[in-house]
Amino acid sequence: MSISFPVSIQTMNVYSDQQKVVYYPQVCSMQNLELEKYINRLIVRETQQLIDKQVGNMPTIVQEMLGSYEIKNNQRNVLSLSLSNYTYHYHAAHGMTYIKSLTFDLQKGVYCQLKDLFKPGSDYVRRLSLLIHEQIKQRNIQLLEDFTVIRPDQDFYIADKVLVIYFQLYEITPYVEGFPMFPISVYDIQDIIDEEGPLGRMAQNN
Repeated sequence: MSISFPVSIQTMNVYSDQQKVVYYPQVCSMQNLELEKYINRLIVRETQQLIDKQVGNMPTIVQEMLGSYEIKNNQRNVLSLSLSNYTYHYHAAHGMTYIKSLTFDLQKGVYCQLKDLFKPGSDYVRRLSLLIHEQIKQRNIQLLEDFTVIRPDQDFYIADKVLVIYFQLYEITPYVEGFPMFPISVYDIQDIIDEEGPLGRMAQNN
């Protein structure tokens, strides 16, 4: 097995106002410069889309905006990160936060959607939904309405040997529940994951 080193990350920011600052990551010093540019363009685009979503949804003035990021996985040629944006509008009852995650297979040089993690034809939507159903019951999570299934392009990120499926605020739960996140071990879905993809690489013990 060839050695794969973590990608170098530097922090950039949008705005210089004390009340509005958005930090976002940029990869650097990659051997594949085209892939580096591709990843950074996607990160900038998603960062801007989060800003636009916050600013465009409300007629009132933005009083505070804080954007940040977390690197969830940076090993085995898999880069998975989450961008978040918290914004408070004048006279709002509370601020609103959105999260967007991006996962890249650096070995193949591609951005991964949820379907790309699994074998073609596998019913990953049903399988993941059943596991989430179990966690909702076990953790006694309060729902806005009965949970049925995830979207085929449901939000996710990878953290070592865990696939985390998550939902936005108000998507399935009241605001007080925060972001409902459901960690699923790669070993619980090993029979349907693409062995040559990011989750397959995470499941390897060597």
